[in-house]
Amino acid sequence: MQDRLMIKYIRKKNPKGMEILIDNYSGIITSVVRSHLGSLKNYEEECVSDVLLSIWESIEGYDKKKNSFKNWICAIAKYKSINYRRRYLAKSETVDITEDIYYMDEELIKSEVEEDIEEILDCLNEKDKELFIKYYIEGYELSEIAIKNKTSVSNLHSRLSRGRKKIRENIGR
Repeated sequence: MQDRLMIKYIRKKNPKGMEILIDNYSGIITSVVRSHLGSLKNYEEECVSDVLLSIWESIEGYDKKKNSFKNWICAIAKYKSINYRRRYLAKSETVDITEDIYYMDEELIKSEVEEDIEEILDCLNEKDKELFIKYYIEGYELSEIAIKNKTSVSNLHSRLSRGRKKIRENIGR
């Protein structure tokens, strides 16, 4: 009964209808918006306001034969919040980080990368570690490494292949 009165007020553009709507459905609208916005919590209030405005403006599109009023407003809330998510995530992904805002300690990053490399190569023997570092990190050609170590390029390919397999198995554990 209260829904019919509220819908009637909103269709006649009587603000009393919005007051009833907010009293009865603001919790569910906020919940739907929150669940679809995800990490964009700072846009929640704005999105809820847009949902309410959309209900106010598109009340003529509501048909009680097709859906309950509650489901209709939940659908509006869902699609509004999805649109917000698309819009604001796209903006946040294209924002450049300037040096003024973000400070990066290159030495710290370099030491962390070296630690990660050491951890990855830890499953290899010393000769294979040296081969991996020279080839993959320092960028030496296999022919150069082969001459220095007095071995063939095909031997180095085999060692690299076995080493990669060991690394994959080690990471898999």
